[in-house]
Amino acid sequence: MSSTTLNGANAANSGENTRFIILISCVATIGGFLFGFDSGVINGTVDGLKQTFQSSSAGIGFEVASMLLGCAVGAFFAGRLADRWGRRAVLIISAALFLVSAIGAGAAHSSLVFIAARVLGGFAVGAASVMSPAYIAEVASARYRGRLATVQQIAIISGLFCAFLSNYLLARMAGASTEALWLGQAAWRWMFWMQAAPSLLFFVLLLAIPESPRYLVVKGRTADALAVLTRLYGNDEAQAKLGEIEASLSQDQHRPRLSDLINRATGRIRPIVWIGVGLATFQQLVGINVVFYYGAVLWQAVGFSENDALLINVLSGALSIGACLVALVLIDRIGRKPLLWIGSVGMAVSLALVTTAFASASLDAAGKLALSDAMGLLALVAANIYVVFFNMSWGPVMWVMLGEMFPNQIRGSGLAVAGAAQWTSNFAITVTFPILLAGIGLAGAYGIYTVAAIVSVFFVLRYVYETKGKELEQMVG
Repeated sequence: MSSTTLNGANAANSGENTRFIILISCVATIGGFLFGFDSGVINGTVDGLKQTFQSSSAGIGFEVASMLLGCAVGAFFAGRLADRWGRRAVLIISAALFLVSAIGAGAAHSSLVFIAARVLGGFAVGAASVMSPAYIAEVASARYRGRLATVQQIAIISGLFCAFLSNYLLARMAGASTEALWLGQAAWRWMFWMQAAPSLLFFVLLLAIPESPRYLVVKGRTADALAVLTRLYGNDEAQAKLGEIEASLSQDQHRPRLSDLINRATGRIRPIVWIGVGLATFQQLVGINVVFYYGAVLWQAVGFSENDALLINVLSGALSIGACLVALVLIDRIGRKPLLWIGSVGMAVSLALVTTAFASASLDAAGKLALSDAMGLLALVAANIYVVFFNMSWGPVMWVMLGEMFPNQIRGSGLAVAGAAQWTSNFAITVTFPILLAGIGLAGAYGIYTVAAIVSVFFVLRYVYETKGKELEQMVG
């Protein structure tokens, strides 16, 4: 096995090889970038899908959300397969699926083919969403693990930002997303094809990073694990960490399985699993992906042009990156739990303001929603404040905690269940938004998301515990 490839620098006989750890973590975060790009690219293609496939509102909702079905399946099986084949192997498979999906979605000439391509992309997104932070958590030291795992969220938002910017520039060059661009193909098709290059880069770089040492110990490949740990931490620390990992597994040495999530003494699902599912679900119930997936539709619904709506998405993406940088600075200083409840309070207030603005909207002569200048400004500012609070808290912290909160023996299974819950909730929120928009309107939809944000405050205060500064071998559940 080539466990010691990507030899960017020789490991010292003693001392941590921080540069190497950062390097391989950054390779893993390309999965986050593709996660973000694949999630955000759909935002600018809705008009193209409507025109090409003649889809109804419900049909568009399913075409947009179809990827998320794949995400739920991908997240669930990624955790399980990672316990069998390894973290790196699952990420390599996801990179290949990203590439196939990008090409297929852009080339699709029927709704069925498009949905199939997006579901394949969903498998990749789901796998990358749980495996990239898990890989980072399993190679990084506790004292800066949160910061490195937060880079994953920065990568996700950078992917979203690049997708929004690419969509805006391609639509602007063509005149509209539905107009022909290069090779006579519509701009919306090129929006998907832009993802092929980073997908190929991800695949190639993954071939050069080592496998997770904790996975290698679980599989009984102690010599390989020690070689990787030596690369990461030096000889002396590697031996100590190997002992800690083996000790954490010594009381339960069978191969990891899904039934490990049940406490054998009580016959009940472990509390840590419910906390993980709660974190994963609340991250979606606050409605963040309505902004990511339907941003262009949302802003056009209240009077902005397509170009202006796409430009607002670019602004939101830039603010999101800035907010993630705030989380990067704070997460290993003040901890995970404070960031979560601060984010929940901020989102609840800003969502309430967005709901108030949308509730004041009236219908113009063409039957479109119209806001006064003051309420339009309030909606725009409050929505972007909401995006900032999300991305300095729940956006990165949820993924950081899922990657680190489960004990070694159940990490793969815990990620499988929590990841599937996250993407199932994402699907439910995404597919119901067009229905809510047509039924109870923007104000009603955002009112629901506001209530979820308020409830999440109490969930964090009551159930979530702090993981800052703890080694993975100290996690209990």
